[in-house]
Amino acid sequence: MDDSDSEQLVRLVAAAAAGDQAAWRDIVERCSPRVHAVVRAQCRDDELAEEIVQSAFCTVVQKLPEYEEGGRFEAWLLRIAMNRLRDEMRRRSRQAVPTDATTLVEMAGGAQDLPTEDGGLLPDGQLLQGLQRLPEADQEILHLRHVGGLSFKEISEALETPIGTLLARHHRALRKLKQILEESTPEGPA
Repeated sequence: MDDSDSEQLVRLVAAAAAGDQAAWRDIVERCSPRVHAVVRAQCRDDELAEEIVQSAFCTVVQKLPEYEEGGRFEAWLLRIAMNRLRDEMRRRSRQAVPTDATTLVEMAGGAQDLPTEDGGLLPDGQLLQGLQRLPEADQEILHLRHVGGLSFKEISEALETPIGTLLARHHRALRKLKQILEESTPEGPA
């Protein structure tokens, strides 16, 4: 998001906090696709992602009059959405439900292939499986950065983590993922 977009969002947030419904609709239209993409990447479930995004926006609309804008609205919104998702995933883990074979196949990935450094192809399912083997914190950083398209500054604000720490964690997560993928490729490391 460039400076003019940020300034416009600041104005929209102030107007929405004052009760301007058109400004609120603009905020939802502007922010919901990005928030949905990040949540969807984490949970891999469109319906759950939509539910989480709606819940996050409901919370935001209630707390908006108290919100003090500091140019961090999207980070605040993402933090609320990610907290809702974590709560929901914890709740669901306490109520284990058997997964059918179709869902497992879908979770393993589709027929798309991704290019590797040596020009070969990495099956999409292999990447997904590699990501799933990472710790939750590493998955979250990679999803926020590479699926949500957030800057490191935005991720730092959303996770309330110093940017230096975040950069180091991102680097380690990528290194771990690369190692996992090399180990799971039949040819081994390149």
